[in-house]
Amino acid sequence: MHYVYILESRCGAHFYVGQTQDLKKRLSSHNDGQVRHTSKCRPWKLRTYIGFEDRARALEFETYLKSGSGRAFAKKRL
Repeated sequence: MHYVYILESRCGAHFYVGQTQDLKKRLSSHNDGQVRHTSKCRPWKLRTYIGFEDRARALEFETYLKSGSGRAFAKKRL
């Protein structure tokens, strides 16, 4: 299973979209400072995630969420 996830910083000011096969391990790496893009806004909490059986579809959805209309959709619906 491949997951697309949205993280929210504890202060609620920052969001991060990514994809992984292991949500617990990936959230830990974000909170441990091992991911350069998220190390400054720690700690992070998992806001939502969506599972896909196909990695290509997960990457496609992640790309969409990182677009302007995808960010608007995520803010309003997720």
